[in-house]
Amino acid sequence: MTPGEVAAYRVGKRDGPGWWVRVVPNQFPALAPEATDGRSDDPFFRFMPGVGRHEVIIETPEHDVPFALLPDHQAEEVVLMYRDRYLAISADRAVKAVILFKNKGESAGTSLEHPHAQIVGTPVVPEHIRDKYAVATRYYDDTGRCIYCDLVERERKAKLRIVFESDEFVAFHPFASRSPFETWLAPKQHAPSFGQISVESAKRFTHALKAVLSKLYRHLNDPDYNFVFHSAPKEDEKKNYFLWHVRVIPRLTTVAGFEIGSGMFINTALPEETAAYLNEQP
Repeated sequence: MTPGEVAAYRVGKRDGPGWWVRVVPNQFPALAPEATDGRSDDPFFRFMPGVGRHEVIIETPEHDVPFALLPDHQAEEVVLMYRDRYLAISADRAVKAVILFKNKGESAGTSLEHPHAQIVGTPVVPEHIRDKYAVATRYYDDTGRCIYCDLVERERKAKLRIVFESDEFVAFHPFASRSPFETWLAPKQHAPSFGQISVESAKRFTHALKAVLSKLYRHLNDPDYNFVFHSAPKEDEKKNYFLWHVRVIPRLTTVAGFEIGSGMFINTALPEETAAYLNEQP
């Protein structure tokens, strides 16, 4: 019932049985490669065609196994496919930024129960990404350092909000969390783009991501969540301003009128408390 696959890890023929990770175009894409490029000339009501890429990464043939419960080898294959498709979509000349994300559960915005992630290549760098990058650039100009690398080091030294740490990766509940149990996962070594991760590092990253999601699964009763990979835009992937990272946001609260109207977020749990709660559990 899916479109024809664009990539798969499999044995057997394309679009047949025997796959364990499979990628197909989104049936209802936000962007499509066949759209024509070009922009309107109107200086106020600006628009452009939705040219780009939008794919669905089907993470397992099993219908009801969340990422947190995947066998380690299968989880590794999923993340390696994330990497493969990130690199493939980045190579498209029409694509300026690549956004990799997962919506799990109805309150996280998913319309399909089967475990999957999505990856989108956009023809412009979205304003939200430009704003994050602009802050990082100003910090680098002022200090000569990467703001996210400094943040990771500060969190490691504080030791108050860390929920996972390995030789290569660290996960923490950020000081100014927008929602309860919001978790950031980042490499310890500077790398602006997720596309720069090696195959072996991607496997080690898998275990870090799975450890974070497993804690949320066990101790928050399998919550709905979103995770998003934040990575430098293509044109800035070799600059030193940014550190790629993943934000995991359990959907335990609802953004309402105050947040929409003010841009300020009410978090009902301190990140120091939520980190301690996860760390105290068996």
